[in-house]
Amino acid sequence: MIHHVSIPAREPQRVAEVLAELMGGKSYPFGPLEGAFMAASGDAHGTMIEVYPERATLDIPANDDQVVFGDNASPPQTWPFHALLSVPLQPEQIEAIGAREGWRARTFGRGMRGHKPFFHVIEFWLENRLMIEVVSPEMAREYEDFLKNARSEIIGDPEAVRLMRATHVKEPA
Repeated sequence: MIHHVSIPAREPQRVAEVLAELMGGKSYPFGPLEGAFMAASGDAHGTMIEVYPERATLDIPANDDQVVFGDNASPPQTWPFHALLSVPLQPEQIEAIGAREGWRARTFGRGMRGHKPFFHVIEFWLENRLMIEVVSPEMAREYEDFLKNARSEIIGDPEAVRLMRATHVKEPA
């Protein structure tokens, strides 16, 4: 179980507030890093997302002490990270929050090109830069059923892998 993650944002407070709204929780300043905020769900698992200023890095200190914050002067436009977040909202509510913020939020099926999707997610693009997959309770059950049941053996099949990759290939410019 993953209890918390940290992500970058240009506007950490705004992003934390939206994440807290999606989770039905609250946002707070994140004490260890100036300008950072956290979205706490208030659930039984202690689910939390720390939102750091986009230039923040987590570094190993030279003195063998605990993690320290550093600075990345040239953060990327988009990030190669995502997480799946279960929330107590319905898809229409999730997409409406994205629309209100001016951020892309669209439902997609995940699976193999030309086949019925294994499950569905809402690609919710924070600041239109970092994607989280958001799922309603019904979508979460669909995801869990896929990973718990025999359909999960498809994941390692070479032809299935080829078809899954085909759905995520960037079109040539």
